[in-house]
Amino acid sequence: MTAVSTLIGCDFSSSPSKRKPIVVAVGHAAAGRVQLQILLRFDTLDAFADWLKQLQAWVGGFDLPFGLPRELVETLGWPTDWLPCMQHYAALSRADIRSTFKAFCDARPVGGKFAHRATDTPAGSSPSMKWVNPPVAYMLHAGVPLLIDAGVTLPRLHTPAATASSTPLRIGLEAYPGLLARELIGNTSYKSDDKAKQTPERLIARKQLLQMLEMGQTRLGLRLKLTHAQHDTLVDDASGDSLDAVLCMVQAAWAQAQHEAGDAHFGLPTCDPLEGWIVSA
Repeated sequence: MTAVSTLIGCDFSSSPSKRKPIVVAVGHAAAGRVQLQILLRFDTLDAFADWLKQLQAWVGGFDLPFGLPRELVETLGWPTDWLPCMQHYAALSRADIRSTFKAFCDARPVGGKFAHRATDTPAGSSPSMKWVNPPVAYMLHAGVPLLIDAGVTLPRLHTPAATASSTPLRIGLEAYPGLLARELIGNTSYKSDDKAKQTPERLIARKQLLQMLEMGQTRLGLRLKLTHAQHDTLVDDASGDSLDAVLCMVQAAWAQAQHEAGDAHFGLPTCDPLEGWIVSA
């Protein structure tokens, strides 16, 4: 398989709007440098779905969970193969999801309310069944069906039914910007959707994070390349959504490099084929 040149990183929202769009960073990598080309914004799920279906090859990192914890799925008696499980989940309403997951949590002891995936601990990510702060359960519910419908290949989880040989390969990976951000600036907060919390301290943290990415100070061994205007855009977006999309793109670049070095699974380890894994965790 030939190398895919285009990289994308997606900061996803399960309820996008003009105020809080889905942000997609598009770029490419060569010789250990990751170049941002453009930031795209989609204020509806339909617009994002249409873009996903465009026939262009890419490797993408998406900031949304691609699977549910096996413990949860087995307890609820849902299908334990990934695609039937996702189809079952997609058919539920958000109200159904909330009431089902709340009942599951209510029956469990304090300190162990949520079921976790194996990837949550090394990635430091929220359990994919959380429906608030952040509502990642709804992000999975809104986002994964769009990737399936667009015919995206999800390594370790899902290979679409045979498509025409002329169809360009699109590779979707579960990314998590917090994993890369914490490696660089620890638990320092660099973003907030709350205007009152968009402080000078968070602005400084975004500048520091970008400087370290541009210097290649991560274990991923990649340097981010930005124009001055792009740098200013990422610093000025106090929500952090643009920066998160770029962090996901850098994780996708690492995955592409693993693939080019001969890893058929884009750097994902052998993992539970129901739960999936966060790239670079």
